[in-house]
Amino acid sequence: MNTRHFLPLMLTAALAGCAAVGPDYRTPADAAIQRPDAQAPFLESHEAAYRQDAPPGRWWRLYDDPALDGLVEQALAANTDLRVAAANLERAQAATREAQAQQQPSVGVNASPTFGHVSGLQELQPGVDPPSRWSYSAGASVSYQLDLFGQIRRAVEAASGDEQAARAAYDATRVTVAAETARAYANMCAAGMQLASARHSVEVQTASLDAVERLQRAGRGTVLDVTRARGQLQQLQANLPPFQAQQRTALYRLAALTGRTPAQIPASLLQCATAPRLTQTIPVGDGAALLRRRPDIRQAERSLAAATARIGVATADLYPKISLGLSGASGGPAAMFGDRGTFSWSIGPLISWTIPNTGAAQARIAQAEAGTKAAAARFDAAVLNALRETESALTVYARQLDRESALQAAREQSAQAASQARQLFQYGKTDYLTVLDAERTLAANESALAAARAELSSDQIAVFLALGGGWEDGGEPDRRH
Repeated sequence: MNTRHFLPLMLTAALAGCAAVGPDYRTPADAAIQRPDAQAPFLESHEAAYRQDAPPGRWWRLYDDPALDGLVEQALAANTDLRVAAANLERAQAATREAQAQQQPSVGVNASPTFGHVSGLQELQPGVDPPSRWSYSAGASVSYQLDLFGQIRRAVEAASGDEQAARAAYDATRVTVAAETARAYANMCAAGMQLASARHSVEVQTASLDAVERLQRAGRGTVLDVTRARGQLQQLQANLPPFQAQQRTALYRLAALTGRTPAQIPASLLQCATAPRLTQTIPVGDGAALLRRRPDIRQAERSLAAATARIGVATADLYPKISLGLSGASGGPAAMFGDRGTFSWSIGPLISWTIPNTGAAQARIAQAEAGTKAAAARFDAAVLNALRETESALTVYARQLDRESALQAAREQSAQAASQARQLFQYGKTDYLTVLDAERTLAANESALAAARAELSSDQIAVFLALGGGWEDGGEPDRRH
């Protein structure tokens, strides 16, 4: 065949991949992430509790608590939500490979050996039974779709965007798992701390009851004083079971987060009676670092890129699709296998184009454009929500520090007042009702202080969660599960 027959095909191949319909993705100029104030220092970072240094990736190590470190590492290795996110990432990676495979030629092979004969009528010999024999047919074909208008390229871009979004979703799950594990541990230890505080109040009231009973036996007290003291003791004892239940439920939450059954989690963890708390200022960085670090923002941005690419995929349906094909075949009686006369071949383009009815394609383009608008809105929402969460967490934690300081002062004053009331009662300078009121106030202030310290630990972890750390150096998902 003369080479001039191949010139049109060569020209078409040269044009392939030179153009791609649909918009090229760029971060929208009016996106919230582009606003200068979104990348500025946080409004609440001026508080003394914070410093401008960037937070470390594995922020939980700032607590210097080996038990917490071990629990978080176990959760990151075995958490079921992370296994789901890892599987979703694997699926997205496979979809990308599928889209990339469309850029390669496809090869088909077929073979069909048969035994039998045609009818006498087909042989133009009515009434004659032709002899049976072996025959065969075999062939091979190669086809390649020319990506003249970039549909395949855009499909690869869309699949790659989905894969990157799935990776970001996996990282976001790591952030949540680390924070929820630290929160469950903090809740368990805080419940232990509150339980210890409640038990101390019970011990103090038990001693007070003993003193009142001694005074009553000595004739200096009344039965009413004893009854009031015993009622206060029972009320304080009633505070113990809820804290014990909180300890247990937090322990079982840790079991689920680390991929274990309640029976497998060490009960020795219940001995923790001090909530994890940093004694240093928290490094928070600024808005620019936050927007780079938070994986949910990256997920939303990559989803927007994928949605933009799908506009091109849909737009390419308005134009013809051209595939180059080469095929060869051989068929005939088995006895003639390999003879020159049994071979055939063909080469040529296949063109498909649905015109003039483009309504369906236009509708798909409109759907893709609407999907891109929604993805852009979700991207803006992720940025704005990240800033809101961070500013809110910073102000809540700072104000909680103020509250704890005030409660600490109130507890010290009520302890002094309770001590003074007991001394006055022992010397007969006041009645027991005054003592009872002072001890009730002390117990209430101690309980409020313990609760505030528990909330402080939770608020501190909320700050780290809002800052979005914990996914760095995560590597590839563990596919052993």
